[in-house]
Amino acid sequence: MKTLHIFIFSLISIGLWTSCKVTKPYHKPEVTPASGYRDVTNTDTSSMAAMKWSELFTDTALNQLIRQGLAANLNLKIAVERINESKINLRMSKAAFLPGVNGNVSVKQSRLAFPQGFGMIDNSTQYDLGISTNWELNIWGKLSSAKRAAYATLLASDATKRAVQTQLIADIANHYFELLSLDQQLIVTQKTAQNRAADAEAIRLLFESSILNGVAVVQSEANYYEAELAIPDLEQKIKETEHALCILLARSPSKISRTSLAQQRLSYDLKPGVPAQLLAYRPDVQQAEYEFRAAFENSNVARTYFYPSLSITAAGGFSSLSLSNWLSSTGLFGNIAGGLTQSILNKGINKARLNTAESKQQQALYTFEYSLLKASQEVSDALSAYEHASQKAEKRNKQLKALTQAVEFNKELLNNSKNTNYTDVLAAEQNLLTAELKGINDQSQQLHAIVNLYRALGGGWN
Repeated sequence: MKTLHIFIFSLISIGLWTSCKVTKPYHKPEVTPASGYRDVTNTDTSSMAAMKWSELFTDTALNQLIRQGLAANLNLKIAVERINESKINLRMSKAAFLPGVNGNVSVKQSRLAFPQGFGMIDNSTQYDLGISTNWELNIWGKLSSAKRAAYATLLASDATKRAVQTQLIADIANHYFELLSLDQQLIVTQKTAQNRAADAEAIRLLFESSILNGVAVVQSEANYYEAELAIPDLEQKIKETEHALCILLARSPSKISRTSLAQQRLSYDLKPGVPAQLLAYRPDVQQAEYEFRAAFENSNVARTYFYPSLSITAAGGFSSLSLSNWLSSTGLFGNIAGGLTQSILNKGINKARLNTAESKQQQALYTFEYSLLKASQEVSDALSAYEHASQKAEKRNKQLKALTQAVEFNKELLNNSKNTNYTDVLAAEQNLLTAELKGINDQSQQLHAIVNLYRALGGGWN
């Protein structure tokens, strides 16, 4: 018996020692982030990502919508349930370290065709009551690697939830600002239609006074109808945007309460920080790193299949051919056994399992590297969009002023000279409308750039 104990102890000790060589310790992938963002010289480590979304967005109506979205959005709820699922899987991986225990109660009746030691018996009833256990020892690090993989998956699911939240806030804000932009376009178009209706009436009076010909009358009417026809399209876009925003809020299509484009703050002190901070703030980058960690640990698990598994089994209870002696000392039994199990003809399967796990690990590494590159690109794009939209603001104001004067001068000439062509007035009015709509788009572009930069930096979840 003493020799058996020494043998088992030595076997376990050797297994624990060799497990360090079967599985590999995890190290973060050595990925060098971008040195900076394009056309941006910045060494300040303070980042917009550290701001709470309620501090960045000052519109109370928008903040209320974001709160509703965070409370009701279905994609966010799905992400939370995936976290719960990962927690359960982690608990299961921890439970694998403990022995499994099974209870058994059975009554078995058999027909016998030969003596059983005490005469000829045609039938026999056996009564069993017992408990058994099976315990696989973690001698190669298989169970601990599986637990670490489950933990990394849990962290990845949590990062996924934060990424969904960041994207949700950005989507709500972008839809909201798009609504404000469409509202302003509708106001400008309606005002233009009213002005053109007045122009058409004035042209008709000038025609009756023989100052202008009939061509100017029909052109002015066509100009008015062109503005009127743009209104239904804008109203349809507004409703579609409202409905899309309602989906984010998990509610039926309805009107969205909002302020106006003129009430929005357009000037921001942009603080992108440094690219190295993307790993700390961007949840999707963190998710990719955790998924790589899980794939790494799964490769460790695959390596352990090349080595035998050590299991200890035990059973005990009562077994008797007589019901009266079932729970007596004569029916008591017990046993314990330990054994090594090694697959002999499964080397090809084990090798394929390891190669598959290593391939998935390499894919996860590439995904992590890509997420960093994608994050840097998105930040650079948002910075560039905001800069160029801001640059256009001053010039756009000068353009609008000049085009407004051009319309006024052409109308004045039209009223006072028979030689003035209404086509000049029409062109001037169309140019003014186009510039006004582009000016609204410039403001919208600035707001969208702020939202996209905030999301690209990883803000909105802390």
